[in-house]
Amino acid sequence: MGVFIRVHVTPNAKEATVVKVGEADFEVRVDEPAVGGRANKRLLEILSEHFRVPKSRISVVRGARSRDKVLEVVP
Repeated sequence: MGVFIRVHVTPNAKEATVVKVGEADFEVRVDEPAVGGRANKRLLEILSEHFRVPKSRISVVRGARSRDKVLEVVP
């Protein structure tokens, strides 16, 4: 069982950043547009680097087509 986090995503940003805004809340700026799932794919790459886990250990639980998402991170 993993840890659930809430993420607010801003697609098409100039640079990729992760900011912790609460206990399990993050704001992530993604440097890809929200077209064809590119922003979600890049989001997983950014968070895998941030949490130092493989991309396969992070999954979108809710909000795949929304800017507000719930993700599960399995350590």
